[in-house]
Amino acid sequence: MGTSAAVALCLATTLVHVLLVFLHVAPPNPLSRQYSRQINAWVLPLFEQNWRLFAPDPESVNRQISARTLHTTPDGRVRTSGWFDLSGVDTAAVKHDPFPSHTAQNMLRRAWSSYLETHGNDDEPRTARALMMQRYLTDIAVDRISEHRGDAFEFVQLRVTTVPITAPKPVETRYLPWWKVTPRDN
Repeated sequence: MGTSAAVALCLATTLVHVLLVFLHVAPPNPLSRQYSRQINAWVLPLFEQNWRLFAPDPESVNRQISARTLHTTPDGRVRTSGWFDLSGVDTAAVKHDPFPSHTAQNMLRRAWSSYLETHGNDDEPRTARALMMQRYLTDIAVDRISEHRGDAFEFVQLRVTTVPITAPKPVETRYLPWWKVTPRDN
């Protein structure tokens, strides 16, 4: 009896999950509009879906994300560290690896993209999702700094340098005149 109830509960949960994720990724419709609050409450924290796997949005800029830390010593002096290149950690993890981790390639970049989507230009979180993305970005920075430096710190600051990817310069093609070839040259 207990096993049957557990199986039924798992099956019902799976069906509800699939339905809610489908409604989240499907084009807007009356059902998804009516229940958008409930759908987002289920999907957004852990199961966010998008179509980037099938139609990726190519990067139009290169971003270098760096972090520095601030620490107050026991005697009250404030110490600020130098900048630590978080993007460089990703590049090093992928470079020369024939099977690089999807996480190593995309975690920091996706965290920054989500931060941009959820925050205004003043970097103030206005929603719970924005606060969650800020915390996620902070956690990535703290984990990577702690792994490489090991010093204690109380604050972390990020610096994002954005460089547009320029279009390739037009290819210059030069045609030389026709030159006569005699049968003897062949």
